[in-house]
Amino acid sequence: MSTVDWTADANDALTLSLVRAKEDKQVLGDEETYEEFHPAFTYPIYGEDEKIYGYQDLVIDLRFASGSLAQYLSVRYAEKLDASTTVDNVEGILKEFIPPDYDTDEEAFLSRVEEDAVSFRPIGKLIHSYTRPAPSTSESTSATSEAVEFEVYHATWKDPGFREYHRRMQLFILLYIEAGSYINEDDDAWEFSVLYEKRKRQSGTETYHFIGYSSLYNFYCFPEKLRMRLSQFVIIPPYQRHGHGSELYNAIYNYVLSRPSLSELTVEDPAEAFEDLRDRNDLKMLLANEQFMQESFGGEVVSHSGGKVRKPKSRARATPMGASSGTVKGKGKMGPPVDKAWAEKWRTQLKIAGRQFQRLVEMLILMHLDPADIRAARAYRLQVKERLYRFNFEILAQLEKQERLEKLEETFQSLREDYLRILAMIK
Repeated sequence: MSTVDWTADANDALTLSLVRAKEDKQVLGDEETYEEFHPAFTYPIYGEDEKIYGYQDLVIDLRFASGSLAQYLSVRYAEKLDASTTVDNVEGILKEFIPPDYDTDEEAFLSRVEEDAVSFRPIGKLIHSYTRPAPSTSESTSATSEAVEFEVYHATWKDPGFREYHRRMQLFILLYIEAGSYINEDDDAWEFSVLYEKRKRQSGTETYHFIGYSSLYNFYCFPEKLRMRLSQFVIIPPYQRHGHGSELYNAIYNYVLSRPSLSELTVEDPAEAFEDLRDRNDLKMLLANEQFMQESFGGEVVSHSGGKVRKPKSRARATPMGASSGTVKGKGKMGPPVDKAWAEKWRTQLKIAGRQFQRLVEMLILMHLDPADIRAARAYRLQVKERLYRFNFEILAQLEKQERLEKLEETFQSLREDYLRILAMIK
């Protein structure tokens, strides 16, 4: 047989399941499933090529108790090459990344699932909760028709049992965050926000089920405060695209707002999908802040049009001198250009990182910019280009003047298109 017959794709071979107790499965909606999904990445475990050699029809069955995250591991295959050949030790490699107390006996694991479902409770302090309508089910009962609750808990290494719990959930960082890595348990600056589903059984008993979490790191911020950096953020696939990521992010942001010792929330090297999530939620927060919006745009009547950004006219005429441009001048601090001292006051109060707040300001101005107002459009363009120049100074400074101007214009146009894309998501 050829070599390819003995090579398995690690992402396909590794099957993940969050297993619920029998009574918990009884109240699930018809479309709900939390078992047999796959990782996005396995290269941190099985190497850059994400290939496993030496097996045919390989299945790596890794299951978690849905709340306690107690683990079960089984490796199955149709055929294995002779031991004398170089064959990957599938379980031996994976067990280096998970706690040693995993089960290999399926019956013992399922018994543990039943026990843990009743006894497990989230570790830490409840900081946020919300509800969602219960998913539809073919069997309508009083229990299944109730709304489903979700809760976010904030924890640190000091919370009893959390260090051990973190060792079980940290694997999801490697499997779903590109370039994700395990953190140092000996560093006390880490904090965590963990999201759970709280589901009521038909008997009325409430059980908890893991959805995702974020790791947060505290940095010193001159002169006497801390800056909190959102370092890792993961929602497991069965719960994705249901708004749970936004709820977790907003819970973290509001937690930062509530702590006087924290000066701002920053994000470490965000992926594009997370950056979009952050932008959407930050924009919605600003749009809902009546005082901020009143100061931003003055007495101008602002219509958000459900978040839809109107398309600028392709052949706008210049506004004659002395004629109304369609926007109220001198009333709003957003300008353009924005009043920098005013913006910094709000940025500090809202605890948003500098570059992020500047981007949000630029998006809001664009959202309310009259495409027929040539002067405002020019002021806006200059404001954005000034920030872009400062942010990319080392690269731009090496270019000739004309090339630098062209590069800035190209970057501005690309950024403007991206802003319009993000603004169109706001509902």
